[in-house]
Amino acid sequence: MKLLLKMAILLGVLGAGAYFAYAPVMAYWKSRNRVYFRTAEVERGDIISVVNSSGTIQPVLRVDVGSFVSGPIKELYADFNQQVAEGEVLAKIDPRLYEAAVDRETASLKTRKAEVARVEALLEQATKEEKRALELRARHKDFISDTELDQIVANRKSLKAQLEVAEAAVDQAQAGLENAELNLEYTDIRSPVAGRVIDRKIDRGQTLAAQFQTPQLFVVAPNMEEEMHVFASVDEADIGLIRRAQQRDALVEFTVDAYPDDLFTGTIAEIRFNPTTVQNVVTYPVVVTAPNPELKLLPGMTANISFQIEKRSDVLKVPNAALRFYPERDQVREQDRKLLEGGGDDETNDAIDSRSAAEDADAKRRRNRRHVWIAEGELLRAVEIETGISDSQFSELVAGELKEGQQLVTGVSPTPL
Repeated sequence: MKLLLKMAILLGVLGAGAYFAYAPVMAYWKSRNRVYFRTAEVERGDIISVVNSSGTIQPVLRVDVGSFVSGPIKELYADFNQQVAEGEVLAKIDPRLYEAAVDRETASLKTRKAEVARVEALLEQATKEEKRALELRARHKDFISDTELDQIVANRKSLKAQLEVAEAAVDQAQAGLENAELNLEYTDIRSPVAGRVIDRKIDRGQTLAAQFQTPQLFVVAPNMEEEMHVFASVDEADIGLIRRAQQRDALVEFTVDAYPDDLFTGTIAEIRFNPTTVQNVVTYPVVVTAPNPELKLLPGMTANISFQIEKRSDVLKVPNAALRFYPERDQVREQDRKLLEGGGDDETNDAIDSRSAAEDADAKRRRNRRHVWIAEGELLRAVEIETGISDSQFSELVAGELKEGQQLVTGVSPTPL
């Protein structure tokens, strides 16, 4: 009996202790497992939407300087990076063969001219003989027979034809001389434009063979200090944005690895209509023109480009991290939990694939309608908003009940922040 009494007293004490300890223990456990929310502030300021790409820097114009004639390089007057003037001699091919050809053609022309003089003299003599024969025939027809007269006339006509042949031979010899003189002139390799030598492909003593293909000797780029081009490949999905930026003369900013602290600027000069397709990815060439007064931009450099598509000034900006945040169901107040049903997107891939073009366009227009979350006590409240343009950190607030300085939830943390 005493044992049962003691057991009852013990159980009563334990039950009372458990009763009075339950609330503190549960409070401690709840505090220990509480979720803390990371937040970011709604700000006011400027926002710029950009499209990023990479490209290669090249001169506006690259002029390949070649050789029309063959032969060994006798002299070399230009080198890498040298500034040259239009018409300046860059190299010289050994001219001896071409000088000999000029001498030969000159002698041939003299011979042809001498032949013309000889035939002219004979023709003059034959013309006079024909004139005398006709005068004698006019006095008396028996003085000159018909056969003799025919021979005299035929001789004069033959010499006239020979004179025309000799004069044509003179023209041919003159053309041959001009051709030889041009070939001799071509032994001086001249720059067709004023610019900077960015490549030299020959050395002194090297032999050129220009019979089948014009050899490339130099590459000259004019006006590199004034302007350079950046050739970028832009995805087809962004070309519409790039065209709108071009119409507004929007600024283009880019950097190069050689000068990571320098920011270069330019404008869109051209969007070319020749697409490139690699593994079903279609890109279009976009040409950006940029000044280069300090000659920091060199051919072949890689540029990291940002095309400024749109700019908004003095607008409310929502942190992009708040747009990406998606809470758990038990973290949200009861009336907003329906927004979480279906994982935020109740359309299957098959449904998306079966949408019409009009439905797809409408869905893309509605994708800027989003929800952000505000902490109210231990639960979250959803706020529907509509966003506009975005940059790397913020999106423009177009519509929604948010104010400057308001805190939006961007994540969760097990410990207080």
